[in-house]
Amino acid sequence: MSAFAIAHLRTPQINVDVLEYLDRIQATITPFSGRFRVHGPTVEVVEGNWPGSIVVIEFPDRESATGWYKSQAYQEILPLRTRHIEGDAIIVDGVPADYDPGQAASQMRQLRAD
Repeated sequence: MSAFAIAHLRTPQINVDVLEYLDRIQATITPFSGRFRVHGPTVEVVEGNWPGSIVVIEFPDRESATGWYKSQAYQEILPLRTRHIEGDAIIVDGVPADYDPGQAASQMRQLRAD
């Protein structure tokens, strides 16, 4: 099942370090079969407050996503971004292609009844 590395970049900005980070990040992702799915678009806020932008990178599984994040190659370039951009990052599992939220609700109801 796919896993995703998601970053909420609250203070995106462009400078020499961030440009170097962008130049080098793909080489850190490729060995883990990752690919960008969303990268820094202007977001349309439909609920709440969302300062900044978002990045979503898909990996084949959580092991690959975690392996990428903890890799020496990525850790080497990470400060180029974190020194200049405030944000949060998470790794999360996706859902199977046949995921049904109604089924999930049914399972939650059963747990609640116990």
